[in-house]
Amino acid sequence: MPTLGRHISPGGASVTSPSEPAVAPVRRGQFAQPSVAELVADAIRAQIVAGTLPDGSMLPKQEMLIDEFKVSRPSFREALRILESEGLISVRRGNVGGAQVHAPTPENAARTLGMVLQARNVALDDLAAALDVIEPACAAHCAQRADRHVTLVPKLRELNVRCAAVEPQDRAGAAVIFQEFHQAIIDGCGNATLVIVVGALESLWSLHKKAWANYAEDVGSGPQPNLRASVIAAHEEITDAIEEGDAARAHQLVSAHLATVSPMVLDHRAPRIDMTGARA
Repeated sequence: MPTLGRHISPGGASVTSPSEPAVAPVRRGQFAQPSVAELVADAIRAQIVAGTLPDGSMLPKQEMLIDEFKVSRPSFREALRILESEGLISVRRGNVGGAQVHAPTPENAARTLGMVLQARNVALDDLAAALDVIEPACAAHCAQRADRHVTLVPKLRELNVRCAAVEPQDRAGAAVIFQEFHQAIIDGCGNATLVIVVGALESLWSLHKKAWANYAEDVGSGPQPNLRASVIAAHEEITDAIEEGDAARAHQLVSAHLATVSPMVLDHRAPRIDMTGARA
């Protein structure tokens, strides 16, 4: 790993090298001072985000980094725990252990967001309401893309065909394809911020949709073939509106579609967001 160009002073301050840009001093009492572990985590995190530490690479041995940062072993281990909790590294213990780097991903964002929402006891219908507002806007963006006929519409058509071919009793299989359709609209909206933010929300919502579909399959209840046909028909209408470049109609159709299907999931799930055992 390239040197990080700094060390942590005994007082906790970050000492930059001459090649680094100067940082305006912080007045005493202006903000809570970060701990040594937080400063180390900040420096390593910056390297991961910048790509200097590539996804899948291993951090150097702890002894090397402790010496480079000039910090105690407990402080360095706490820094690793911070990064591990953020999903930026995974630590393997033992003789062949080490810390593997994981670049930030929308999946990591979804997991972190889900834990925050769960910790705040956010209702599941609150998440559904957020998607009901934002996902139609993504569909409108899709309809405005000049390259939609090449980049998006063929994928949506292919998903509709695949879903129609799923066996009637395979509710979980159909649910997966339905999820792929909604994710394709988010991914195809052309706005990177929406893709990440709405994608994280959709990933959380999909956990509950999949659980609902699996439960329905286990007990032999849930969506009936006529409901699946109506969902496919709605998806085809949405695809038509996007292909025709009708942003207002695409927005209206997705809004109406979500208003129909979201209550079904809410009626079959616990009222609160539950990330227990979830894997984004």
